[in-house]
Amino acid sequence: MSSKRPKSKEARKSKGKDKSNETNPTPDGGALESVTSPPTGHPDYIFPLVLTSATQELFGCRADEDVTGENPYKLLKKEDIIKDMKTRASVSDFSPVKQLVLDYPEDELLLVFDRDFTYGQSFYLVLTVEAKENILKPSVEGDEEQMKEEEVEEEEMIIPKTPVSHPWISLGSEQEIEEESVTESRPRLRYKISPLLRHCGAPVCFSDRSALDEKEGFVECPSYQDKSFSIREMEKHTAIQASCDTKHSSTQTLWKYPKNMWTQYEPREFSPEEKEHHLRSEHLKNFITSVLIRFEISLQQNYITDVFCDDWTVLCEDDGMLAGKTETQLKEYQTFMDLHFSKEKTISHVHWHPTISGVIAVAMTERLSLEERIDNSTKLLLNPSYILFWNFTDPINPQLQLECPDDVLCFQFCPSDPNIIAGGCMNGQVVLWDISAHVERLQDTRSSSKNISNKLDKNNVTPVVRYCAVSGIENGHKAPITDIQWLPETFELSKLGIPVENPSRISVQLVTCAPDCSVLFWDLRPPRVVSHSLTDVKQKSEEKPLENPHGVPNTFKHLNLTWKPFIRVSLPKIGSSGEYSPLKFSLRDNTVDSPTGDKPPQNTDREEGCGFAQLRVPSAKQQKPLENISTKLYVGTEEGELVYTDWKMEKDNDSGRLLSTKPIHRFPLHDTLVNTVSRSPFFKDIILTVGSSSFAIWKEGVTNGPILMSAFSKKMLTVGHWSLSRPAVFFIGKEDGSIEVWDLLQNTHKPSQSQNISSAGITCIRTSSISSKQHLLAVSDCLGTLHILQIPWTLRRSSNSEKQIVRKYLEKEEERLEYFEKRQIKHEKEKKEMEAEQQRKKTEPVLPLKQEEELEAEALKKYEQFLALEKDILKNMGLLNEMEDSSDIHLRASAADFTVYNDDISTITSMKSRPIKGHLFQAANQKALLDIKGLWDMTGPIARLSCSQMLTDALDVYHREQVSLRTHICAAREISTQNDIYPAEECRV
Repeated sequence: MSSKRPKSKEARKSKGKDKSNETNPTPDGGALESVTSPPTGHPDYIFPLVLTSATQELFGCRADEDVTGENPYKLLKKEDIIKDMKTRASVSDFSPVKQLVLDYPEDELLLVFDRDFTYGQSFYLVLTVEAKENILKPSVEGDEEQMKEEEVEEEEMIIPKTPVSHPWISLGSEQEIEEESVTESRPRLRYKISPLLRHCGAPVCFSDRSALDEKEGFVECPSYQDKSFSIREMEKHTAIQASCDTKHSSTQTLWKYPKNMWTQYEPREFSPEEKEHHLRSEHLKNFITSVLIRFEISLQQNYITDVFCDDWTVLCEDDGMLAGKTETQLKEYQTFMDLHFSKEKTISHVHWHPTISGVIAVAMTERLSLEERIDNSTKLLLNPSYILFWNFTDPINPQLQLECPDDVLCFQFCPSDPNIIAGGCMNGQVVLWDISAHVERLQDTRSSSKNISNKLDKNNVTPVVRYCAVSGIENGHKAPITDIQWLPETFELSKLGIPVENPSRISVQLVTCAPDCSVLFWDLRPPRVVSHSLTDVKQKSEEKPLENPHGVPNTFKHLNLTWKPFIRVSLPKIGSSGEYSPLKFSLRDNTVDSPTGDKPPQNTDREEGCGFAQLRVPSAKQQKPLENISTKLYVGTEEGELVYTDWKMEKDNDSGRLLSTKPIHRFPLHDTLVNTVSRSPFFKDIILTVGSSSFAIWKEGVTNGPILMSAFSKKMLTVGHWSLSRPAVFFIGKEDGSIEVWDLLQNTHKPSQSQNISSAGITCIRTSSISSKQHLLAVSDCLGTLHILQIPWTLRRSSNSEKQIVRKYLEKEEERLEYFEKRQIKHEKEKKEMEAEQQRKKTEPVLPLKQEEELEAEALKKYEQFLALEKDILKNMGLLNEMEDSSDIHLRASAADFTVYNDDISTITSMKSRPIKGHLFQAANQKALLDIKGLWDMTGPIARLSCSQMLTDALDVYHREQVSLRTHICAAREISTQNDIYPAEECRV
């Protein structure tokens, strides 16, 4: 054979790569510089670039993933590159070639992945059309030359010859194999085992027996180590023979660069005759009838299934959540604080804009006590309070300011028209704003900074919006308004509080509460037209020039200073006088707790220009009652109580006035004021209440108490808020500036995590969903700072079965409450029965104590009965005759010597200090006499002589020497035993 060896595939590949690198074509048809020698520069038709990972992911050119060493080319659209340069400006990776990209004639530019850093960077951009075509379409001649060189190399390689088979030549190895093999030296022995013939076919009877009864009942064979069988195999002779099969194969693959291909086709149609024939065909009708059901099912599945859902991404996200590698902490996204309007103020309320993403409104109030407010009332009038609108694009300057007549403690956007805002003031007034004229400003802030500068005023001052209307002080609340909510646009309330159909489909009513022991319902529509006098008409005509002196919108001009509630619900206390002071409330059908965030569905059918002033309150005859709307509401009070009441009004039969009904239930759980009453956005009957030291979760309809209550906290709790994306998650704010995140799927006795946000107390928490991958949490503190936190993936991503799991958990907690209530009722019933029994015993007449003579008579009677029993036994045994019966008097004791101090018969003592001559142990001596009788029956006639004499002496000694009778009975038994053993001695005795 030749000494030359065939070249491996790797060697050929590496050689081919070297050659291809050496002859890389240029747009001029030449070759690029060799890779082995480092280049001193780069050609004019390319430009090396450094692309960050974000840019690679944005343009789909990730290294070693989208582009590789085998396929390094990526076509980028010129429009996308220009858009990136405009969006990120100088931060864009394409900014160095901005002018070259703009001058490029075609729509697509070629980006090449330089894996070997030939020109100093990982990518380079081709700047000319000719270079792009030459790189994408290499010359055919170069390929043919390369193929010829490879064919020459294959001819030079020597193919090894297949070995030729030869006949077997024995060298003695088969003899060794035969010696090592095992062979039989003698014929095998055969044994036959069979039972006896008489046992064959006989019935078998099995029975139970204890293995411990007999010694050989069971045999235990424990395992042990036997050294004689633990032999280590030191050497072993084995023989094996094998031959490997050789095989030689080769393959060759030509690399083809990707090409854009297209095709064109024309539809094939049936002729009119063929169409008529197929439509009348019975076969087609039968086929359609047979597949009709399956076709309908397929259509339903296509309608239900989300075809745009990426299943692989969902599976990957679930795996990441289970693995626990994702981020769990809240991250600071942005912070808002104004040096002028936030100085020495606190944030009382926060609300996200329902329709404009990234815009949030905050209400600023003074950090003053009641006494300080009274002292500085003049200063407060000169410096009005504001509601500030912040946007993510400008964290320094607020975008809009709403002027307030007094500090606003709560406000909310109208669900049907987000441009209308209602707020509750410190002085008990309800305020309305209309920001329709400034919506474009809030929307334009999300565009470039140039548009922002154009929209600003000349002095760069934030516009101030004055309120449209304010309620009258005499008809409103007498205390600060602490909560306000709009009624949904699906219904409205009549004057009796009955839900009726809303024909306009516009939210025109709202609800407020204050610690003045009342909940008020307001209507934005003007009251019914009343005939006015001529003087009133003249006065109105004279006031027309001063109709709008401050540029205030006329949306609610008809309500300004004349607005008053149409329903006033009072909260009388249950079982006592006085009324409850509400702070927070929750309606079953509300617009706050929405599972999609603060974004209620907009009414697109409403005509433009249809203002609130044009609406009128319909008559009672035209209103259609709605029975599916709940009129119940939960109210949290200053005393820490949760009150469940109905807002329906009832007419008094005597006076005819409308009066509020008494609350249905009252739950005194929290020790101080209730600062949060919020319904779950996923379960309408689940309510979260937060007090100063604990929080509780309630279920509407369950009157036993809360289904979940937290332990008392060392730090005061200030606010609570449900998560809008996960049913099991809610947030709790504390006075030390920390936030507790509770996840009922992880723990129900402690928070899943706690994170410090601020150095001051938390005042308000609100969540918002910017997109499916970005959920934000707005947290305000007492220092006037608004913190925007980014909710991690684990706290915003809900599993498919989370809602069902939480529902089952709440149902189990409800069953636990019912069980404890039944057990408590049972214990109270048993306690009452025991108290009644004790009372009955106390009322029963007490029996008089027995006199001393009666006790002595009873003792003497019992003693005489014992003596009579003893006499009968001795007579039956022949141990006492009639002569001796008369001499038995000395055995009797005087009744005066004995008395009974205890009810127990076995304890008898002497009244005198001298010892007793005779013992009176009734229970013991009765058993002794019975033993004497049994011993007499067992002994023979010879032994009875000695036994009777011994027993007679024993009785005499018993009465004379106070010796125990049991001792002599044992002696008598011993005599009888000896007589049985020694008969000669017995005869002698």
